[in-house]
Amino acid sequence: MEPLQQFFATTPKGMVAILMSELEQLGATALREQPAGVEFKGNLETAYRICLWSRTAGRVLLPLGKFAAESADALYAAVQQIDWQQHLSVGSTLAVDFTGRSDAINHSQFGALKVKDAIVDQQRETTGGRPNIDVEQPDLRINVHLYRDEVSIAIDLSGDSLHRRGYRQEGGAAPLKEHLAAAILLRAGWADIAAAGGGLVDPMCGSGTLLIEAAMIAADIAPGLLRQHYGFLAWPKHDADLWQRLLDEAQQRRHQGLKTIVPIVGYDTHPKAIQFAQQNVTAIELEGYIRIARRDLSDLESPAAIEKGLLVVNPPYGERMGERETLEPLYQLLGERIKRGFSGWQAVVFTGNSELAKLMGIRAQKQHNMFNGPLPCKLLRFDIQPQWFMSEQRGPRMLKQEALGPGAEMLANRLRKNLKQLGRWAKRDGVSCYRLYDADLPEYALAIDLYQGQQCWLHVQEYEAPKSIEIKKARFRLREAMTVIAEVLQLPQENIYFKVRKQQKGTAQYTKQAEEKQFFEVEESDCHFLVNFTDYLDTGLFLDHRITRQLVGEMAKGKRFLNLFAYTGAASVHAARGGAKSTLTVDMSNTYLDWARRNMALNSFCGEEHQYLQTDCLEWLEQSGVYKRAKFDLIFLDPPTFSSSKRMSDTFDVQGDHVQLVESVMAMLDAGGNLIFSNNFRKFKFDPVLAEKFSVENWSAKTLPRDFARNPKIHGCWRIRHK
Repeated sequence: MEPLQQFFATTPKGMVAILMSELEQLGATALREQPAGVEFKGNLETAYRICLWSRTAGRVLLPLGKFAAESADALYAAVQQIDWQQHLSVGSTLAVDFTGRSDAINHSQFGALKVKDAIVDQQRETTGGRPNIDVEQPDLRINVHLYRDEVSIAIDLSGDSLHRRGYRQEGGAAPLKEHLAAAILLRAGWADIAAAGGGLVDPMCGSGTLLIEAAMIAADIAPGLLRQHYGFLAWPKHDADLWQRLLDEAQQRRHQGLKTIVPIVGYDTHPKAIQFAQQNVTAIELEGYIRIARRDLSDLESPAAIEKGLLVVNPPYGERMGERETLEPLYQLLGERIKRGFSGWQAVVFTGNSELAKLMGIRAQKQHNMFNGPLPCKLLRFDIQPQWFMSEQRGPRMLKQEALGPGAEMLANRLRKNLKQLGRWAKRDGVSCYRLYDADLPEYALAIDLYQGQQCWLHVQEYEAPKSIEIKKARFRLREAMTVIAEVLQLPQENIYFKVRKQQKGTAQYTKQAEEKQFFEVEESDCHFLVNFTDYLDTGLFLDHRITRQLVGEMAKGKRFLNLFAYTGAASVHAARGGAKSTLTVDMSNTYLDWARRNMALNSFCGEEHQYLQTDCLEWLEQSGVYKRAKFDLIFLDPPTFSSSKRMSDTFDVQGDHVQLVESVMAMLDAGGNLIFSNNFRKFKFDPVLAEKFSVENWSAKTLPRDFARNPKIHGCWRIRHK
């Protein structure tokens, strides 16, 4: 039985663990991980098989020994201890790759020259001839590494880096090396995805390296099958029959694998990249197995022929000054298209800029540190499911401290002041959710709400900047603000949720912003509520109505309570907590009514006395149903500023239509009952005609919480009774 020998397989930094797994599958034993690769044992067949089949190795070295080399003469003597006739035939060519340095040998070319001289001199003495030098494709490539005063000498069986598969005709701009592309795919679990019938899409395929490596993995194609040269082919100990047997086996496996290869599709927006990719695919004879087409990223969607699979992409990183800003829209668009078109897929993004990757708005389930040459990169792995989507709620990228402008300290001081003053008030009054900042400084037009439960969260909304403000300046100030907020509040970024608040009309304020469906529990006056920071513009709990809800609770004991335009039913919870005899919660949205039911259940109000009705409130008020005949003792009416309805010429306007609305609701209020009428239209003026018909008290100031004192027009509130 052939004795086992020691070998060493090199690989780039960050890929050693992948290579370890691969070598074990290829029959290597006694594996030991090293910084630049893996030591292992095996026979000659093991070494040949790794040269042919390893997707992540750079070189396969056969060590010849380690020697002391404290000087150039000692290096020369160490090389001459090896019998080079065993490795060099007469007339052979050689090349020396020398790495490392010491005090005595501080230049690699000098070290390589001493090694070459030692080999040539030995050959001249023993054979009378001398080998020639061929740095491009020698018969024998010798690898020498000097560390401190010790030198390691090995034969390079691969002859050239194994990442050179032989198919690359054109690289385009900064292509991935082939073994790095393979490592990305192996880390992503592509082999298992392909085995299960999943396909692959690369939306920025460039010269097609990821596509080709994916096809070779999926079709069981040996990555070294196209290579014409290996370092062992002219080596005297080469076993040509063994090598031919391995090649024949690889050809047979390729033939069988291509019969069941899964769909592999690449897109790019640049015609030249498409041309390069097609040439490379042709060179490896995979036309018809890899489909490549020109497509803009904005048109990206999963191909109809692929139900599930892996999306893999290596977007630009923005290494040069100023490039990162221009790449932000690209990463945002990439995230949008993946979320819309690849639900249920797996995705991996290989990038040297993980901050840009955050703009995709998807939480990575796993991330791996890797390198693209000397550049540190991350491989981010995603499960494309709605619960991992963040949309834009995580906010803009934060700045480094040294990049903050002079206004940032002003904002930080204001936040500290508000946190101190409002924090004392909130603690004294038992308030756990409140507005911390409301555009106190005009340059930082944000509303910042603090929510406290089992954790602490911030809901940050940017008021849309006027068109007179330069977009770049507004964006920079926003990034400043988000940086300062995280620092002052000492919160991790994942607990800070961000939205842009624009003026809303009609049902726009209820438009879904995302679909994370993640709820957190908070408390208000012994009532518990579920809030959602991502899916809608508002969280499900209007903080400016805190006092109004408390008053409803105080007035509700023994009353029949009606909550119109109920939203998430917070007022119903307070009424039930206050001892209401019954509650009826009415809203047009099934989503919000379900939310209201959950809020009520969270507070243990689940009896039949608590009813819910999904209907258009405006239309319902005109109907003469059982609820209208029943009458109510306490009604909370908080209509939207605008609403589309078949009723009032297709559009409800709270200013123009509130008289008719209040009169309709008062018809449902029993004698001695109370209507609490509220709205958030900043320019609202209560029509005096209602004061002529009913007893009206303006509760706007009474219901204004301290944390909204800077903005007294946040809402208007009136108590209305029958005279």
